[in-house]
Amino acid sequence: MNDKKRILVALHMLDGRAGPAFERLRQAGFEVEFNTLGRRLDEDELIDALPGVFATIAGVETYSERVLARAPDLNLISRWGVGYDSIDVGAATRHGVAVALAFGTNHESVADHAFAFMSGLASDVANTHRTIDGGGWRGDFRAPFSGATVGIVGLGRIGRAVARRCRAFDMRILANDIDPAAIDYGTGQGYEMVALDDIMGQSDFVSLHVPLTEITEGMMDAPRLARMKPTAYLINTARGGLIDEAALAGALSDGRLAGAGLDVFADEPPTGSPLLGLGNVLFSPHSATLNDTSERLVTERCVDTVLAVANGQDPGQGLVVNAEVLASGTDRP
Repeated sequence: MNDKKRILVALHMLDGRAGPAFERLRQAGFEVEFNTLGRRLDEDELIDALPGVFATIAGVETYSERVLARAPDLNLISRWGVGYDSIDVGAATRHGVAVALAFGTNHESVADHAFAFMSGLASDVANTHRTIDGGGWRGDFRAPFSGATVGIVGLGRIGRAVARRCRAFDMRILANDIDPAAIDYGTGQGYEMVALDDIMGQSDFVSLHVPLTEITEGMMDAPRLARMKPTAYLINTARGGLIDEAALAGALSDGRLAGAGLDVFADEPPTGSPLLGLGNVLFSPHSATLNDTSERLVTERCVDTVLAVANGQDPGQGLVVNAEVLASGTDRP
């Protein structure tokens, strides 16, 4: 076992969550520390917290070159989730820090959330609630939800889980992905694998399930949003940076798009975002993955990864995105 005994649980939402997985870390000789600020750590706070820390169970705090260069004891960033756009993987590799994800643990909860957005928007739940809560009593005719056309952008674990839910509601499923294995999967399931522009033009709901990369950043820009039907809805439970928020706000305000369901934003919290205050948007605070089952599964995966790396082992399953660090040894001087 490595003699660096501290683990920082940086994801603030886990503070006070006394799960058996953390007890396994303590039994292995680690001291478990939590982010008690009730929010994401900024870079300076993270730098101050990292001396003597062997591994972090990370949220979406930023692990930049600046942070990593000042964390000589850090061996592992174990992401509580599957995205790693807030981590400079190249810098982590140069500094001998392994970066691990928690694939296969939270896709069902995110799919539940995306589907809830679709159903809630189709049923106009937020507006009818506000009407009745304000003393009114009115409902309007609306398009049916069952049998609608859904376009799934990104047919990985989450996209596939969303598609299963849509199939149960007799929806026509369009999908787009660049991965040959995902294309084969979708074709085998009877989904219509089509170009992204076809998804935008034909779908009643467009649901985003791709990582944030140089290629996907801002992919939902004004020209692409303009391809959507004015009766359609955009759902994003992936990353806020996929969407040009000013363009989306304009389309929603002008009636060129019926509504949106957003769990993620370019800046979080989205203070001053032009999307705030619009009556045709459902919001949630980057919480799609937060249910009791996913908490247990993701935390267990992160702890398993910490224990494996501490024992000089690769946790397997492709969880470490820079596995070359493990090959060279993670125990830093």
